[in-house]
Formats: sequence, C-alpha cells, structure tokens
Amino acid sequence: MGKDVLLIEDEPNIIEAIRFILSRDGWSVYTHSDGQTAFDKVLQTRPDVIILDVMLPGKSGFDILRDIRADASTADLPVLMLTAKGQTKDRELATQIGVSQFMTKPFSNTDILASVRELAAS
Repeated sequence: MGKDVLLIEDEPNIIEAIRFILSRDGWSVYTHSDGQTAFDKVLQTRPDVIILDVMLPGKSGFDILRDIRADASTADLPVLMLTAKGQTKDRELATQIGVSQFMTKPFSNTDILASVRELAAS
C-alpha cells in the first residue's frame, strides 16, 4: 500500500487538519494550494492518492481532474474530491470526469482516513 498523499487545497485550516490526520496514520502528505500549477505538482510528486479541492485559485479542481485523467501517466491515480460544493450537479460532473470518490466539507476525520486507505488499496 502506498503512503504518499498530495493534498491540493488552499484553506490553511483544512490543510493542517488533513495533514495531522494522515501523518498520524503514517502517510507522507505533500500540499499544494495553487490550481494553476497543481498538475505540475502531481507530475513532480507522483503520489499514491490525491485529495483535490474544487474551488482553488487559478484553476478549478474539475479542470485539474480533467488534466489528471487526460495524461496517460496519471490517468489511473485515485482522486478524492473534497469540496464545500456538495450539490448533485457538482457530484455528477466529478463522476463524469472520473473522480474516484467525492466528499463534502465539513468532513469527519474517520471518513477522510477511511477514504484515503481505501483508495490506496484499490
């Protein structure tokens, strides 16, 4: 099972919360907060799991997910989309693009950890 997570999120409190939850479980957590350069960070880190926010400066999480799925070297990476925008249309769009799992904020620590473990195992 992999142990590297790339968290693409721009809210400092959420970054720290997720980093704490996952680090305590033995994960290495890399973070990035700029949507415009997020795909470059994916290519650079080659994580086992990506946690991706929808609303980011520079580029939306939906567009970043499209980039990830369009590149042969990253197309199979598990992506957990994490968003405050939990409307059905957002969930449907994420599913169409190829998200692995979708979770709304606020989230529970247990749910984040379970999702990351599940995605890394698949």
